[in-house]
Amino acid sequence: MSEAALLRLDGVNTHIGPYHILQGVELAVPRGGLTMLLGRNGAGKTTTLRTIMGLWHASAGRVRFDGAEITDWATPDIARAGIAYVPENMGIFADLTVRENLLLAARAGDIDDARLRWVFGLFPALKKFWSLPAGFLSGGQKQMLSIARAVIEPRKLFLIDEPTKGLAPAIIGNMIAAFRELKQTAATILLVEQNFMFAKSLGDTVAVMDNGRVVHAGSMAELAEDRELQHRLLGLSLDSHQ
Repeated sequence: MSEAALLRLDGVNTHIGPYHILQGVELAVPRGGLTMLLGRNGAGKTTTLRTIMGLWHASAGRVRFDGAEITDWATPDIARAGIAYVPENMGIFADLTVRENLLLAARAGDIDDARLRWVFGLFPALKKFWSLPAGFLSGGQKQMLSIARAVIEPRKLFLIDEPTKGLAPAIIGNMIAAFRELKQTAATILLVEQNFMFAKSLGDTVAVMDNGRVVHAGSMAELAEDRELQHRLLGLSLDSHQ
């Protein structure tokens, strides 16, 4: 896995104030696949994404992306290198229209027509509400807009934090379909998720965190089939969330 990795974390530690959150994280994200980052609440998953993005700085270890060490890079430089980040709180601008939110996310200041049609194919509701302020959207539609902002231009890597949190099952089904479409573009995705049906449906590889460390890494399909391993790593069975 490591030889084909687009992103690697080697011995990464992150402190937030007095708290030692990440404690020697070792993680490899293969190029062109979807890696699920799983674990109980408080395991360090969101901190891992924020550390990769430079929002919190690693106190030790290295973050390498596409052959370059980005450990000490500023967040704007990391974004320009081709990493998009969808935070758990969505990060949209409620007072701006759907159109304006997407225009702001387009680095060139304009949206390619073909790319926009593709995004509308992923999330048809965004076309319907194109001129509405984003604050008027439902929770599921806001999440769609948040992801659309990340994918409005091709990126090398997408970091996505709990895209199904708080969503109704029907919306989660739509989200699964959208991510399958995104995977067809050979995008590389690192995705934090608590919905294990979602994880099982989409994940190629998986890393499981506990207490600020990666305690398991391998095939998502193998984890989905191994109930004993599920219970040991996550405390519950993926089968109970289908």
